[in-house]
Amino acid sequence: MAPLKLTVAQYATSPTLAETLSNLREITIAASSTGTNLVLFPEAFLGGYPRTSTFGASIGSRTDTGRNQYQKYWAQAVDLGDTHPDGLGVYDAPGDGTREFLEGLAQNTGVFLAVGVVEKVGATLFCGVVFVCPRGGIVGKRRKVMPTGTERVVWGIGSPKTLKALKTDIAGQKVILGAAICWENYMPLLRATLYTQNTSIYLAPTADARESWISTMQHIALEGRCYVLGCNQFVTNITLPPFADDAAASTRPEEMGTDMAGEKVLCNGGSVVFGPMGEVLAGPLWGTEGTLSVTVEDLEGDVVKAKMDFDGGFSGHYSRSDVFRLEVAGLEL
Repeated sequence: MAPLKLTVAQYATSPTLAETLSNLREITIAASSTGTNLVLFPEAFLGGYPRTSTFGASIGSRTDTGRNQYQKYWAQAVDLGDTHPDGLGVYDAPGDGTREFLEGLAQNTGVFLAVGVVEKVGATLFCGVVFVCPRGGIVGKRRKVMPTGTERVVWGIGSPKTLKALKTDIAGQKVILGAAICWENYMPLLRATLYTQNTSIYLAPTADARESWISTMQHIALEGRCYVLGCNQFVTNITLPPFADDAAASTRPEEMGTDMAGEKVLCNGGSVVFGPMGEVLAGPLWGTEGTLSVTVEDLEGDVVKAKMDFDGGFSGHYSRSDVFRLEVAGLEL
């Protein structure tokens, strides 16, 4: 059994989708050269997280400027060609080539990719994560079931059917991948849905850069007895996507050379990796772009040992399945 190397990539979305895909390729190739088997990218890495943006929306009112801003944002989102109403991966429409790009990259590098995306379906946008296997292409997708706060102005509500954990094999080790996006990690029953499926690698792409977020990641590792990969972007007003509000964009220095006096940190990162006993294995990474990696010799063994005294998974001795029942609409647990 080969060691399993897991990497989180803390990078900002580039000004265009094409540039972001190019950056994703470079990061993945570099990680592959160090023996990485899986790379997690942040929430909305492809398409961009609309930080600082209001889209001209207030209760009872929308503006033409905000609608124009939404159209620019929509144009940067990815079209995977998924025609299923619940986003369950029926890829029978042409799409924009992003799916083929990701699948080709995974196949050529041998790296399993978990990528945060903003996916467009018609005129609606969804925040999601795609799982891209070197052998099988896109083998799974999550859509955020509850966008947070004003994210709901521009992101649709994803189907709970996408909460299915993914059983796969990476580097010869059996893996169960589950993903919760940003503040989905504060939804107790959503976490329980992933624990019930015996998730062994819990992916948490996020846009939350508060120090308290690190405590959330550690709690999940202890509660789920699983490896937890938290991944965020490091963003300044220099790297803010071009669809951001004019008020935020206007704080960028006119000269992008060595004069960085006007630079302001908007998201300080905080990517981190925890082990199944809540031990910090890498990070948190603050104040810069970069990657964090950990090597796991025996994933299944580590999880089993951690669950000796606390197993909240399906039929686990701490689940009390004789007392509690968990039902998720449209999802067979």
